[in-house]
Amino acid sequence: MQLVVTSGMDEGRKFSIKNSGIVIGKSDECDVVLTDPTVSSRHLAIIKDGNDYIAKDLNSTNGTIVEGNVIKEIFLKPNTIVTLGNTELVLKRQSKKTKEETPKLESFGSLLAADTAMKTRIALMRKAATAGTTVLLQGETGVGKSALAAAIHKEGPRKDKPFIVFDCGSVAPTLIESELFGAEKGAYTGAIFSRPGACEQAQGGTLFLDEIEELSQSLQVKLLRVIEEKEIRRLGSSRPVKLDIQIIAASKKDLATLVEKGEFRQDLYYRIAVVCIDIPPLRERPDDIPILCDYFLNTIEGPNTWNRISNSLKKTLMSYSWPGNLRELRNCSERIQCIGEGDFLLQNRSDVKGGHYSSSSEHNMSRPFKEAKEELVDAFEREYLENALSKTKGSIAPAARESGLNRKYFYDLLEKHGLHWRKK
Repeated sequence: MQLVVTSGMDEGRKFSIKNSGIVIGKSDECDVVLTDPTVSSRHLAIIKDGNDYIAKDLNSTNGTIVEGNVIKEIFLKPNTIVTLGNTELVLKRQSKKTKEETPKLESFGSLLAADTAMKTRIALMRKAATAGTTVLLQGETGVGKSALAAAIHKEGPRKDKPFIVFDCGSVAPTLIESELFGAEKGAYTGAIFSRPGACEQAQGGTLFLDEIEELSQSLQVKLLRVIEEKEIRRLGSSRPVKLDIQIIAASKKDLATLVEKGEFRQDLYYRIAVVCIDIPPLRERPDDIPILCDYFLNTIEGPNTWNRISNSLKKTLMSYSWPGNLRELRNCSERIQCIGEGDFLLQNRSDVKGGHYSSSSEHNMSRPFKEAKEELVDAFEREYLENALSKTKGSIAPAARESGLNRKYFYDLLEKHGLHWRKK
């Protein structure tokens, strides 16, 4: 049998029940570590007695509810719903195909996935790659959008042609147009020779527009015209240049929301979102953490490294929220390789508090300003929301009111950070 989290902050996670039983709670000492703040440190034990399973409440603060009744100890039947705070778990039969210890892996380019939702997205990306259509990738910083864009290119018919990356957020606004479309000699001060832009450099291949949300409204209009007419004009030239390229765009923000706010053009959004794929953050795909960590560690340590690290470190890595996603996991893996796991446990690191970065994080201060700022703001927002909701026992309306926030905006923040709470 296995426990499946069907509602709450850890929704989608699955846990096998060992012969010796398991303990569930927030504490890192538990066999199953949940992130729900309304769950006690040691909340519930599931004990295996022959072919039977017994649920025993461990004097939890908010109690354990089984089929609507508060219990101290009870025999569990298959498909029984067990409620711990704001988290619901269901006891299900586990087939060999669904064992979390041996998930079927899916590879796409340099990325690996065991998570079902991620595998579904990979299948969609493969179809988009084969068709050579325009793709929009959306997801938080560090989820692997650049690597996925490169994989789409490599899987498609243009794989032997150029793959050009244009980061819309790293080029000065006054230079974006010339860098993207090219410029003729004398087109502006300092243009001492003619040169092609990123669009022409990608001729026959793929142009990857990263952080497309950073483009100004005027440049969005020009980009739309380029996509529609399949041609560009360099700055200072009236001669059109025909284009044959595939466009892949990426955004760390939800462009549909920006369209509603009037911050991104609706016509351009519909033109680039022919196939729109939202990449889930690492905290929503915990099944991927062991295989990705193993992949990063294997570069030095050899195969099956995950199986050789301590259970304490495994629990820490699995319960951490990973605000920096794959990029942060890779850095953590390198740190394990350099200093060993004894000094690495995240709960003992000076730059982590409660699974989130503190504002004095030396790790953040060494990173590009933009990335560090976004990561810190995201970590603060998530921790603030969790604290506000824990005070109101998961009730959203009073949490929003006490936070001084509009309820709709409060809902938007919950959705942004993947926090699932009951509407009371």
